[in-house]
Amino acid sequence: MILLMGYVHLNPSDVNEFTADVQDIVSSTRTETGCLFYAFALEDESAGRMLTVQRWEDQESLTAHVERHESAPFLMKWGNRMRMDIQRYDISNERSFME
Repeated sequence: MILLMGYVHLNPSDVNEFTADVQDIVSSTRTETGCLFYAFALEDESAGRMLTVQRWEDQESLTAHVERHESAPFLMKWGNRMRMDIQRYDISNERSFME
């Protein structure tokens, strides 16, 4: 399993527009094969900082997500307007928090 977690940094004036655009991506991404969890949350509006957490079954699923045609317009619009500080983790031995 792959976990992506980190921040997207934006100009604070872009936060509302980005949030609206990313919600369209979130809805469709959650139905993709191999997507186990996919979310963006506003962490600090005045700083323009969004938190993202994503869980993918495997690299193939993540690669297919990045390469799908619905991602292209979003990345073209926001690619130069955001800075990503997102880390990737390879996960094994997943278990419940309370175990």
